[in-house]
Amino acid sequence: MKLNIAVLPGDGIGPEVTNQAVKALKAIAAEFNHHFVFTTADVGAIAIDNHKDPLPDATLDICKANDAILFGAIGHPKYDNDPSAKVRPEQGLLKLRKELGLFANIRPVKAYQTLLDKSPLKKHIIEGTDISIYRELTGGIYFGEKHLSEDGNSASDLCAYSKEEIERIAHLAFKAAENRNHKVTLVDKANVLESSRLWRRVVTEISEQYSEVELDFLFVDNAAMQMILNPKQFDVILTENMFGDIISDEASVIGGSIGLLASASVGEKYAMFEPIHGSYPQATGKGIANPIASILSAAMLLEHFELFSEAELLRLAVEKSLKLDISTPDVNTKYDNVTTTRVGEFIEDFIYNPKDKNINFTNIHLGQSTII
Repeated sequence: MKLNIAVLPGDGIGPEVTNQAVKALKAIAAEFNHHFVFTTADVGAIAIDNHKDPLPDATLDICKANDAILFGAIGHPKYDNDPSAKVRPEQGLLKLRKELGLFANIRPVKAYQTLLDKSPLKKHIIEGTDISIYRELTGGIYFGEKHLSEDGNSASDLCAYSKEEIERIAHLAFKAAENRNHKVTLVDKANVLESSRLWRRVVTEISEQYSEVELDFLFVDNAAMQMILNPKQFDVILTENMFGDIISDEASVIGGSIGLLASASVGEKYAMFEPIHGSYPQATGKGIANPIASILSAAMLLEHFELFSEAELLRLAVEKSLKLDISTPDVNTKYDNVTTTRVGEFIEDFIYNPKDKNINFTNIHLGQSTII
């Protein structure tokens, strides 16, 4: 298969982790006789610096001309610490989602067996957790009308949803549940918000088309608590934009690090794949950024194009790296010389040599040959 992939590394640790995902995809292409073509473009703070625009027209054109987008991270302290800035890196990502119609964000949350002790939550609580979060991505309060009074002393943000916006992501969530554990939990605030009451009515109507899927409801405050008390109760979580943003970040503690969580943002025509972590500017250039989330996002990219064997091999490589503590300091406290690049090199080598069992630990952690 030939795939044209737009690569938007972005800011901070974005380029470092994205480089490792590209490395893994190139290894997959070589092993499975595919042809992947990568085109890099600016987005976020680097795009503001270079083009005075967080999403230049040239970048948007590249995204539209390619089959998929591999995204890094955006954000920089000079904008984060300046609330008065009119042009901000995040505007580039929001515009990209809107322009490409990426209405559904899919975030898998899994408790890896080898990392159960790394989570701040108790092992017996998180063991077996396997959740897929479906977050609506182009509506709600992030995109609603915003108003600031002339005196600057009052402000408002409108949270608006239409039936059609809810329907299209709800169908995706129910279809996913049909192939998982047959349960959808709608997370909302229907006791307070009119928009949430619309969500409940529309999703309930749609659920009648999926007789084998159980539909459950939780208010977002309770859902946040249940995510910590009993995450295994969830299968597919369906929710609106802001609630999904918060719940999915909270869920990152289950795996022990936000650096493990991948995501896909899909629409009718385009698809983008990105780690859910931010740009983490404090870690830039230090080699400590975890590339696993970016690499797992690449696995989701492969699955999107029905390259299931390729995606499975990439995930096996990730699980092997975690099992052997070939990982960055956020989840690895055993070795102090495993860098972002070294994790990527191990995964690349595993893809080329998945059946080789003779692992030389000393050489791995000296940065020499990975699989002997």
